[in-house]
Amino acid sequence: MMLASRLQMVQQRIAGQLQQHLQALQPADPRLAEAMQYGVLNGGKRLRPFLIYATCEALGGTTEAADAAAVAMEMVHSYSLVHDDLPAMDDDDLRRGKPTCHIAFDEATAILAGDGLLTAAFAVLADAPAQTDTQRLQLIRLLAQAAGAAGMVAGQNIDLGHVGKPMTLAQLETMHRYKTGALIRAAVLMGAACAPLAPAAATLQALTDYADAVGLAFQVWDDILDVEGDTVVLGKQQGSDLAHNKPTYPSLLGLEGARSKATELIDRAQQALLQVPGDTSLLAGLARYVINRDH
Repeated sequence: MMLASRLQMVQQRIAGQLQQHLQALQPADPRLAEAMQYGVLNGGKRLRPFLIYATCEALGGTTEAADAAAVAMEMVHSYSLVHDDLPAMDDDDLRRGKPTCHIAFDEATAILAGDGLLTAAFAVLADAPAQTDTQRLQLIRLLAQAAGAAGMVAGQNIDLGHVGKPMTLAQLETMHRYKTGALIRAAVLMGAACAPLAPAAATLQALTDYADAVGLAFQVWDDILDVEGDTVVLGKQQGSDLAHNKPTYPSLLGLEGARSKATELIDRAQQALLQVPGDTSLLAGLARYVINRDH
């Protein structure tokens, strides 16, 4: 119940924060502004902002101190989804139960809306009011590394390059450590960067181990839901991975093997948290939620 309540609080808080920052941007074109709002304010679990807030608070920080990082992270994540759904990428029609951005508007507008969200994220971090200049630079560096060619973008390119091709389990894990895991790891480390005192190296390593395990478990469970989930509940087309002939954990390990893999990863995440000082109960709860969600 505590986790559900906090998730709802984060969802409400981040929606308000995103709205404020989008209005402050003052986009020059009304249609572009509408598409950007559509791409980022259409619901979502907001797990990455949750990780930022929970990590910051576990290390003695405040919710307010993590606002800018949470907003920037969700802008980048939403941009990635808008572009992910494009015909040249995954060619999806549904996202969070609604028509994808390029369906609701058009392909060119969706591309530009994603570009607008990506660049806006770094403006938010550059002006973060609760951080020092050193913290702002650290946050910008963490997000840029995770979102770019050394992180999420590389993972997406690997994914597209292997559609219809065989993949080993090691190759699949490498792909998802970039595609999904990079932003989840960045969320945890950005939360740590928002804390009032720089964490010890051992704490950062434990948080990194936690984030890597949670990020991979998240993807394993996503693959399971693509097989077993319901389109209405998922908010996107069920069976899309199979339709696109993509390698997945169930296809390599079977459904039971994939479930065991996800459980093993969450156990690993929980063990890593034992090395983190402070109250990590929200981080632990989020790890359990990852393999119990239905969407």
